[in-house]
Amino acid sequence: MAIKGSLKEASLPDVLQLLAMGKKTGCLSVNHRTNFGYIYFDKGRISYASIVNRRDRLGDLLVKNGIITAEQLQAAIDAQDRHRDKRIGELLMDMGYLSRDALRQHIREQIEEAVYFLFTWNQGSFNFEADVQPDEQEFLVSINPESLLLEGARRVDEWTLVEKKIPTFDIVFEVDRPKLRASDVDLTPEQRALIELVDGQRDVQQIIDASGMGEFEVGKLLYGLATTGFLHRIGTSKAAEPQASEGRVQEHYNLGVAFYKTGMFDEAVREFRRAMELKPNDAAARFYIGLVQLRQERWNEALAAFEEIVARPGAAAAVYHNMAYALERLGRLAEAQRALHDAARRSGGKNPHIQTSIGIVALRSGDLAGAHEALTAARPLWGSRPPSPAWYHYAALAAALLGDLDRARAVLDEAVGAHPHSAVLFNNLAVVHERRNDAAAAAAALDRALTEDPAVPQIHKNLGDVAYRAGRYDEAVEAYQRAIKANPDLGDDVYLKLGNVKFRQQQRDEAVKLWERALALDPSNAIVRTNLDAVRQAL
Repeated sequence: MAIKGSLKEASLPDVLQLLAMGKKTGCLSVNHRTNFGYIYFDKGRISYASIVNRRDRLGDLLVKNGIITAEQLQAAIDAQDRHRDKRIGELLMDMGYLSRDALRQHIREQIEEAVYFLFTWNQGSFNFEADVQPDEQEFLVSINPESLLLEGARRVDEWTLVEKKIPTFDIVFEVDRPKLRASDVDLTPEQRALIELVDGQRDVQQIIDASGMGEFEVGKLLYGLATTGFLHRIGTSKAAEPQASEGRVQEHYNLGVAFYKTGMFDEAVREFRRAMELKPNDAAARFYIGLVQLRQERWNEALAAFEEIVARPGAAAAVYHNMAYALERLGRLAEAQRALHDAARRSGGKNPHIQTSIGIVALRSGDLAGAHEALTAARPLWGSRPPSPAWYHYAALAAALLGDLDRARAVLDEAVGAHPHSAVLFNNLAVVHERRNDAAAAAAALDRALTEDPAVPQIHKNLGDVAYRAGRYDEAVEAYQRAIKANPDLGDDVYLKLGNVKFRQQQRDEAVKLWERALALDPSNAIVRTNLDAVRQAL
């Protein structure tokens, strides 16, 4: 289910309530001016939230709350230069400065703060994409959205006042020192700390980043100081951008990644191209453009993007892996296999996805033994995790094509246990049961597949096949018609069997039309030609 709309027409709290009530799983992306945020849901509960181009203030938050010292945070930041694959929280734990429970609690607070800030966005758009999961997040939470609504509503009310003084975060303030000295107002520690950061050069966003506090908290403090006349607005920081900075490149890149993850592909390409205009040799932006083109099935363009990257030294395994996929879709299987072996070498032979792809391309090349060998080698690379649905699908298919239906069934029995919501895997299991002449088990698996995703045309086609072989022709016709309604080009055998049923029912003209359609899909189908010739001779 995709949910899209404007924040002017539906407020973010209303959208959150809708997703909570529907117990949805996926990613809600929110776009406001040049800002982009996303909230992930797991069965209606918030599991993660973040705002693109917003500094990760977890370390600052931990220092502010006295959990760690500023020196410990700096040590973790320095360590991150050597361990770029690790987050600050992980490094703080590894260094013994932070417990797992404390990290989990403060990540929860950070996620709540991100959601509260998103509540203040009253313009822009939102888009919910089902079944999208956050990448590489070790700590996920489980928050009832309704528990955040009251606090969020209070902050929204207050933010409408704050925006009168701070409509954007590029505003620059200066302190009225004489007035502050002449006043007998007793400032809070937070106000005093913030005033030290207001130097007439930092804009509001930079003050937020330097303070370690959230946008809402800083906004309220600045609003109060500005209202009392202790701060004066002196301009904005927008004009002070004489040349493209690395930060600007990163901003476009981050926005592009966020758009890509939520399926907004045209917007993603726009941001990646802007990043490349500022930094022409940015391989990461070009890589993502290639990924978008793969998703859009623009195989030649995607291949060109990946080939441009691998022409330079140091290309990562992921580039070769995706290049292989483009080559496979173009039917250049030998080249795809070579690219996959290059990818495997660059990953140290430990990547189960690459090894699975080697098996898939071997299978498509007709090398059943090679496919079985590669897929078998991929299995232990998953470790304690269950393999991907793709591995189960192709491992079972290889076994079935080799005539080992017992192994195919065992693989798919494990598959539907590991991925209980995969309609395709239940459909595959049904096909194996049918090949083993277990019609009851096939029907049960197809019913489960239909429950998980009734939109898959192959499921209806297979339901029709089960009914057709059992002589339940009316039931078969209904299933076949549902299948070709979802995909009119599903296969010539569907039209062949529909024509056979219509012929049995004395509907010869309708049977001929269906057989002609089957012949158009596969002109080499000898059975269809024989049926048509027999009917025409009888006429």
